[in-house]
Amino acid sequence: MAWASAISGRTLAGNKRVHWGTWTSTGATTGGDIDTGLAMCESIMLTHIGSAVEAAVAVINDTLPVAGTEVTVVCTAADTGYWLAVGY
Repeated sequence: MAWASAISGRTLAGNKRVHWGTWTSTGATTGGDIDTGLAMCESIMLTHIGSAVEAAVAVINDTLPVAGTEVTVVCTAADTGYWLAVGY
């Protein structure tokens, strides 16, 4: 029963930083924090990984923009996905 997130890549788009990666909840875990690596996250997009239709979408449990590197996600148990965050 754990939550994990990882940064897979980083780039610049104009004057914004764009970071992306993956998140995973195992067992009965239904959410956790994504460490975006950004000082201020202005936007984040979540996409599920899998071959089946997801019963419920993962959601952000913060008001954007979020100061600091972590954004809180709420999801179904044993869920995985990709994330893409924009900020600075």
